[in-house]
Amino acid sequence: MGAGHNHTPAEGDSSRMVARMVAAAAILATFFVIELTTSLLINSIALLADAGHMLTDVVAVFMGLTAVTLARRGSSSPARTYGWHRAEVFTAVANAGLLIGVALFILWEAIQRLRETPSIPGVPMIVVALLGLLANLAVALLLRSHSGSSLAVKGAYMEVVADSVGSLGVLIAGIVTVTTHWPYADVVVAVLVALWVAPRAISLARDALRILSEASPAHIDVEELRGALGAVDGVTEVHDLHVWTLSPGKDMCTAHLTSDGDSDRVLQDARAVLSARGLDHATVQIEGPGGGDSCSESSGSY
Repeated sequence: MGAGHNHTPAEGDSSRMVARMVAAAAILATFFVIELTTSLLINSIALLADAGHMLTDVVAVFMGLTAVTLARRGSSSPARTYGWHRAEVFTAVANAGLLIGVALFILWEAIQRLRETPSIPGVPMIVVALLGLLANLAVALLLRSHSGSSLAVKGAYMEVVADSVGSLGVLIAGIVTVTTHWPYADVVVAVLVALWVAPRAISLARDALRILSEASPAHIDVEELRGALGAVDGVTEVHDLHVWTLSPGKDMCTAHLTSDGDSDRVLQDARAVLSARGLDHATVQIEGPGGGDSCSESSGSY
């Protein structure tokens, strides 16, 4: 049996990560309430669109926080042998559904506004948009230092950075409304924000559903991997090869290798093939030509 280990961040660093994510969630949730309230008071659909996007930021940060917390805690139940790593994937599906719902709602409201465009004060839009940019900047600074060590945090970080585009759009709409009094600036920006959100939501849903369906990771060519394992000296056949993703960044693999050579050496070479493709958590069974086998595991701890 051979084992390779991928260590999680140190406990102190992990605690700081959680604290920063809690602070980020608090900032985003507070500003969501401010933006939603203002959008309803001044009847701005662009602000409402950005508030909807801000809500998805809150969900994304809580999603990352939940995933990090559950992964750290693990599971005491013998039935959950993989712990709670899939929690991140389920919340990603929920977040994608929320994003798509927000985008469709905003597009519908924008169509209704084209029939009767209300007069919207531009100054409140400018003020709230500037505050939104500052809130996104503060949250991005909180999350940036940990975005490289956790995919959950990275996802939340990228969501917040992307939301800055929405706040910038509202700022432009406010300036256009104040300077030109063009009544459609609010609607145009709302539609642009919705069209910006929708493709990202669909991509997020597609990635999450790919994991839940246990398809092979997009970056792994299974047939190429089969060929590489078959090319290991002493391997005569590769069968029962399965590759899937437990959660983002945690790819798994099982394989049966028939060998007429030294099983320990074959296992070591097979592990090198798998590790080169990021498959550090893999179970490899070496089977002798006479039908005998020995099950060996190459594993990474998470």
